[in-house]
Amino acid sequence: MTTTTRTLDPVRIRDDFPILHRQVHGKRLIYLDNTASTQKPRQVINALVQVYEEVYANVHRGIHYLSEAATERYEGARRKVAQFINARSPREVIFVRNTTEGINLVAYAWGMANLRPGDEVLITEMEHHSNIVPWQIICERTGATLRWVPVTPDGYLDLDALERLLTERTRLFAFTAMSNVVGTINPVQELVARAHAVGALVLVDGAQAVPHLPVDVQAWDCDFLAFSGHKMCGPSGIGILYGKRQLLEEMPPFMGGGEMIREVKMTGSRWNEVPHKFEAGTPAIAEAIALGAAVDYLSQLGMEQVAAHERQLVRYAYERLQDIGGLKILGPGPDDRGGVLAFVMESAHPHDIAAILDAEGIAIRAGHHCAQPLHDRYGLVASARASFYIYNTEDEVDALALALHRVNQVFG
Repeated sequence: MTTTTRTLDPVRIRDDFPILHRQVHGKRLIYLDNTASTQKPRQVINALVQVYEEVYANVHRGIHYLSEAATERYEGARRKVAQFINARSPREVIFVRNTTEGINLVAYAWGMANLRPGDEVLITEMEHHSNIVPWQIICERTGATLRWVPVTPDGYLDLDALERLLTERTRLFAFTAMSNVVGTINPVQELVARAHAVGALVLVDGAQAVPHLPVDVQAWDCDFLAFSGHKMCGPSGIGILYGKRQLLEEMPPFMGGGEMIREVKMTGSRWNEVPHKFEAGTPAIAEAIALGAAVDYLSQLGMEQVAAHERQLVRYAYERLQDIGGLKILGPGPDDRGGVLAFVMESAHPHDIAAILDAEGIAIRAGHHCAQPLHDRYGLVASARASFYIYNTEDEVDALALALHRVNQVFG
C-alpha cells in the first residue's frame, strides 16, 4: 500500500497537467468530468514519449536490447500495480484494455466454465452497464439467473434485500466499490465477507475506487478486481484485472493467439502460465509502462491524501450546490460519497446545463452515465454530473456554483 509524508496541494499539482492551462471558449478550462476520464500529468506523457523514442520493441521472447529493455519496463509496471493494490504477486495482475474488458474476461473465462441452470449471479441496481450487460449475456448463454440488489431512495444498497438475495445458489456477486453516478462508497469488505459466507465469489468494479481511494485487495479479500488506467492519470487503452492466482490458474483463456500459449501443434495447444495466459497478442506496451508512471505519481501523492482532498472538496461542493434553487443532488450526503455529484435542476435539462457550463469553460457530463437502471430507479432519463480529482480546487467549485445560478437565470 502507498504512504506519504506530505499534504496534497492541488495548486502545485496543476502545474504537472499541461491541458489545465489552456482556455475553452475564451475561458479558463475547469475540468470537472473526472469520473469519465482524468487528465494526464507530464510524468505520464513523458513516459509514453520516452518509450517510443528510446526503448520501443515488442516485449517477451526478443533476444535483443530493445526488446529486453521494453520487457523490463512492461513487467516493472505490472509489479508497480501489484504493489499499489497490495496483490500477493504480480502474476495476479493481468493487463487488459479497460475495466469493461476485465469484467468480460471474468464473465466469459470463468462464467462460461462454471455457471449452469439453477445458478445465480448477483449484481446491484447502481452498476455501470459494463457490470450488467456481460452478466446478462452470460446468464442467457448458460441458463443461470441474474438477480440484483435494489438501491434505496438515498442512494445506498438495500442490505436487507441483500440478505434475501445472497443464497447458496449465488455463484458470483459483482458490484461496484463506488457508484459513478450517486458516488456511494460501498462497504466492500463487508459485502465480500457476506458473499463468501454463502460460497459465492466476488468481482469488484474498481473503476471509480482505485483512482480515488486506498485499495488493498488482500484486506478486501475480493476474488477479482477490475479498473482502468485512464481514470487514474494513465493513458487510455490500458486497464487491470486482478484475480486470485488459484482462480486464474483454473480458468480457461479468454482469447487465443500469440503470447498466451506455451506450445502449439496442429493437433492442439498448451497454455502459457498466468498472467500471460490471458494476454493474447501484442499488448499495449507503451500504455502499460505509462500506467506504471501514473501509479508512481499517485503513490508519491499518497492515496490517503488523494481521498482526503476529494472528501473536503465534495463536502464544499455539496454545500455550495444546496444554495441553488431547484437543484437536487442524487444519492447520499457528502460523508458517504466519493468526489462525484450528479444532480438535476427544475429549470433545465441536463444537456442544456452542460451546454451553458461549457460556454463558461466548465466541463461536466450529462446523460445517463452508462447507468440507465439507476436513473430508472429515480425516474430520470438523465442527470448532470460534476466530478473532482487531485487538481481541482474550491475556486473551481465556486465557478461551478456561479454558472449553475446562471442556468437558472437563463431558463428561469
